[in-house]
Amino acid sequence: MAALRMSAEFLGRRRRTLKSWFHRYAGLATGSASRFFPPAESAMLPPGSFNNKVAFITGGGTGLGRAMTSILSQLGAQCVIASRKLDVLQKTAEEISSQTGNKVHVVQCDVRDPQAVSQCVDQMESLTGLPDVIINNAAGNFICPSERLTPNGWKSITDIVLSGTAFTTLELGKRLIQNQKGASFLAITTIYAASGSGFVVPSASAKAGVEALYKSLAAEWGRYGHRFNIIQPGPIKTKGAFSRLDPTGTFEKSMIDRIPAGRLGTSAELANLAAYLSSDYATWMSGAVIRFDGGEFVSMAGEFNELRKVTPVQWKMMEAMIRSTKGS
Repeated sequence: MAALRMSAEFLGRRRRTLKSWFHRYAGLATGSASRFFPPAESAMLPPGSFNNKVAFITGGGTGLGRAMTSILSQLGAQCVIASRKLDVLQKTAEEISSQTGNKVHVVQCDVRDPQAVSQCVDQMESLTGLPDVIINNAAGNFICPSERLTPNGWKSITDIVLSGTAFTTLELGKRLIQNQKGASFLAITTIYAASGSGFVVPSASAKAGVEALYKSLAAEWGRYGHRFNIIQPGPIKTKGAFSRLDPTGTFEKSMIDRIPAGRLGTSAELANLAAYLSSDYATWMSGAVIRFDGGEFVSMAGEFNELRKVTPVQWKMMEAMIRSTKGS
């Protein structure tokens, strides 16, 4: 009996010690995997991959849109970028054209307004003709507890993201069908379009709608020579997005801690993926949803994934405890 009491006391002390060690040192076991996954940001595709092609990019003046415009222009495309802010578009167009030697056209457009979208497409047709590549990238988002969300807050996001994508896609699609011209359509959504997410409910709802739209049209409009694909980016640091989603700067570290690749993504990496999906190298891809997040989604989804923080010493102690457990 005395031996059993001593054994029980020993196991109790070991459990208490393990619990203390786990809470004290759990973060040290994670380390940084980023050294294994450095970003390669030069153009992936061969020069001239988009020669004689026209690419239309909404939200093309800043952030991810600018990065995609830059690489498509670099690869030979004649780009047309659209957003509400004409001065931003003009500055971006001049800078990219000076770097690539290819003309970047600007068209002012509020994608929330179907009449403005129609006029934008009219203007593009007169400049370049109908596009071969369409990238729906215009978006809006902000963090907000849903109990504080106003109808205007809901409408401001869903009008840009879902209605704007629908208006642009349907306007261009109808004209392309009428002219018997095929095209690649690409939408930029988010990893939480599939799962939903608190505090960004309008964005989650609208992005999910965009994905349903694109998958539906991939089935319906393939017969007209149209492809529809989707990229779901994880956290990629851009000034516009992070100023609204991480205004204090404290959320960035927690994001990196849960990404197995150990870092945020870069705009150039996403631009390379977008270029591939829009290129002739991907003509058999349609209806695809590509998660692009360094493993963040699966890291958050797994029930026991937090065990990656356990050190080898802690694993040895836990294994001994597991082996000593009797019964079911």
